[in-house]
Amino acid sequence: MDKSELLELKKTACNVRLWTIEGVFNAKSGHPGGSLSAADIMTYLYFKEMNVDPKNPKDPKRDRFVLSKGHCCPSLYAALALKGFFPTDEIKSLRHIGAMLQGHPDMKHTPGIDMSSGSLGQGISAACGMALAGKLSNESYRVYAMLGDGECEEGQVWEAAMFASHYKLDNLVAFVDFNGLQIDGSVADVAGLDKLDEKFKAFGFEVIKIDGHDFEQIEDALNKAKTVKGKPTVIIAATVKGKGVSYMENQVGWHGKAPDAEQYQKAMDELKAQLKELEA
Repeated sequence: MDKSELLELKKTACNVRLWTIEGVFNAKSGHPGGSLSAADIMTYLYFKEMNVDPKNPKDPKRDRFVLSKGHCCPSLYAALALKGFFPTDEIKSLRHIGAMLQGHPDMKHTPGIDMSSGSLGQGISAACGMALAGKLSNESYRVYAMLGDGECEEGQVWEAAMFASHYKLDNLVAFVDFNGLQIDGSVADVAGLDKLDEKFKAFGFEVIKIDGHDFEQIEDALNKAKTVKGKPTVIIAATVKGKGVSYMENQVGWHGKAPDAEQYQKAMDELKAQLKELEA
C-alpha cells in the first residue's frame, strides 16, 4: 500500500478507538481492553479487505465477518458506524435498554452484523458454517472470524478447527487477537497457549504470525491467505491490550470495565492528540 493509504488506515483506526471509548463510557460498562487491541484488524478488514456495502448489508455475495469474541463489539460497532452502516451517534446508546447496539453483536437488529455472538467458542463454528455454505454454493465470498487468545481455551474452538480442516475451507481466515490477557489474568497463567501456531498446524491450518498493529503485515498476511488452497488460514496477531490509551495498555483490569469521567477525558485527549499528529 502507498503512504497515503497507510495514513488513512491509521487515522481511521484512531477514530475507531475514539468511538470505542465513547461507547463504553456512555454505557458505563463493557470491554475496552480487547476492543482496542482489535481495532487495527477491524479497520483493515472493513476499510480495505472485505467486500461489504453499507447500502446493501445483506448482499448474498458479500464477505462475512464473525466476531467470535463478541464482548469486544465496541470496536466492531465503531468500524461499522464509520463505514456507514449506521450513524456514529448510535454508539452513545451502547448497552442501553431498547438500544440497537447491545453488549454483544445482534444480527437481527444491527446492520452489518453477520452473526450474533458472545458465548465464547461458538462464533468460529458459525464462521465455518458460512464458509462451507459458500463452498457448496460455489460462491466467491470469503469468511473472516476473530478469536480472542483466552477464547482458544474453549474446546469448541478446536472442534471447529477440525471441521474447517476436514472440509478444506480455504475461504475461511481466522484471526487470533493475541494480547496475552484475559479476564482472570495473563493467558499464560490461566491456561497457557504455548506453541499456539503448532497447535493450529496440527489441526490442518496454514499459520501466519504478525504484529496485529502493523497494517502492512496485516495486508501481507491476508494476501498470502488468498493463495492458500485446500485448507483454512489462521493469522495469529500479537497485540497490546488497551492499545492507544496509555493507562489501559497491558493492564488486565481494563478487560471489562468502563472509564470514569476523568479517565474518559484522559483517553479521549490522548487519542485526539494521536489523530491530530496523523493529520498534521
